[in-house]
Amino acid sequence: MLDQSLKNARILSIDDQEANLLVLEGLLEREGYAHLRSLTDSRQTLAAFDEFQPDLILLDLHMPHLDGFAVMQQLKERLPPDEYLPILVLTADITPEAKLRALADGARDFLAKPLNVAETILRVRNLLETRYLHQQQKNQNQILEEKVKERTAALERQFQRLAALREIDAAITSSLDLRLTLGIFLQQATAQLGVDAAAVLLLNAYSHTLSYAAGRGFRGQGIERTQQRLGEGYAGRAALERRLAHIPNLAEAEDFRRQSLLVDERFVAYYGVPLVAKAEVKGVLEIYHRAPLAPDPEWLGFLEALAGQAAIAIDSAQLFERLQRSNSELKLAYDATIEGWSRAMDLRDQETEGHTQRVTEMTLRLARLAGMSEAELVHVKRGALLHDMGKLGIPDAILLKPGKLTDEEWGIMKQHPQYAYEMLSPIPYLRPALDIPYCHHEKWDGAGYPRGLKGEQIPLAARLFAVADVWDALRSDRPYRPGWPEEKVIDYIQAGAGAHFDPQAVELFLRVMSETAPGPTPGGG
Repeated sequence: MLDQSLKNARILSIDDQEANLLVLEGLLEREGYAHLRSLTDSRQTLAAFDEFQPDLILLDLHMPHLDGFAVMQQLKERLPPDEYLPILVLTADITPEAKLRALADGARDFLAKPLNVAETILRVRNLLETRYLHQQQKNQNQILEEKVKERTAALERQFQRLAALREIDAAITSSLDLRLTLGIFLQQATAQLGVDAAAVLLLNAYSHTLSYAAGRGFRGQGIERTQQRLGEGYAGRAALERRLAHIPNLAEAEDFRRQSLLVDERFVAYYGVPLVAKAEVKGVLEIYHRAPLAPDPEWLGFLEALAGQAAIAIDSAQLFERLQRSNSELKLAYDATIEGWSRAMDLRDQETEGHTQRVTEMTLRLARLAGMSEAELVHVKRGALLHDMGKLGIPDAILLKPGKLTDEEWGIMKQHPQYAYEMLSPIPYLRPALDIPYCHHEKWDGAGYPRGLKGEQIPLAARLFAVADVWDALRSDRPYRPGWPEEKVIDYIQAGAGAHFDPQAVELFLRVMSETAPGPTPGGG
């Protein structure tokens, strides 16, 4: 009788977005509600109200012409004092101010967009049931008053439990710290189930052992020593058989193997629920109470829902941990590969041993002085290691030629930054490191190559590297000349400020050199 009455209820939806109304209508029709009316122009509310006489209004807050608050004020003036018209506010404005104002203006409930389908249907049904009770109360006031109280209590429990599930869900999505998430989870579990204590045991997939991970409500620390093999004891069997374990009276239990750990807790009732996510057992949720428990199906259903969320939290944290470990291993492999490439480039180009490492270290020192972040320094290092990657595209006859290059050969040699860009840019991982391989031969005055960039058009990392590269090259012995003394190199770089080099990069270089004790010239005697 009641279900049919609810399905015959008239529901008016008001939202300036027609797409939202279509979604609501589809959702309500699937639930069997047939008497539906929608408005996109909130100014027509009173006319539609008089004609349609709705049992429930679904109302958006922020609309042009007449917002939801004004609509509720109009309806409040139109309704008789004893009339109960439920208004369910559906809005993306989840600020406390909006909620409090909506409730003060006549809203009976409040849902945040995007809507949760199950929660929306539940709230619609609850409000319609409440209206039905109010209507009946006019004729059966005394009887219905008790029913309203009972239903209100049930709705409050449902609301609190839904709120608890949402808080746990928020903890799962906002933090991958399993200890923090389980702490919030156990706080909600003990409060909403009305029990004294709860614990989560995690399953080690290699040793097949359940171990304590988190707990709440215990007087002592005995529970923390839990080590139970899969299939042994109530928790072990709950995990192995994937079904709920229940002990009405722990004092009479023959196979509860942790009595000695919990001897001072005075627990009476026990529930153990397997935590299963993606068909894998993650652990067991244990519930303890110091008095007998006689739960109803709703309580047991909520317990199962809690176990499902705990399993999701554990699975998410474990997945994130695996991803972090894999990501770290992958980064190490990438960096090892890059360093291998840089050594191969030095050997092919017959650079002085250690050239790439020295210019990389110098560039990083300059970059730190320039204020680059640690995240930026990672890309600076990779770019410095790969600065001559483009020389793979230069023929050996040109690259290794002992004498002076012809104009045609020099034109080919000057293509190596472009080759580096073409080789490395298709690799997303290395795109942020392209500034140095692509631009380290550009000059401050625009006379460089391959693009003739000028001044701050040249990326900062490339400007810093240019100083480091020339510094190391001039200090090093070459087949066609010996390495220069340090003082001569410094004078050369100072003279190039404003032409070849960024003046600020030169200043940073001079600061580094002033802080560095003189050392032997690379390759020198």
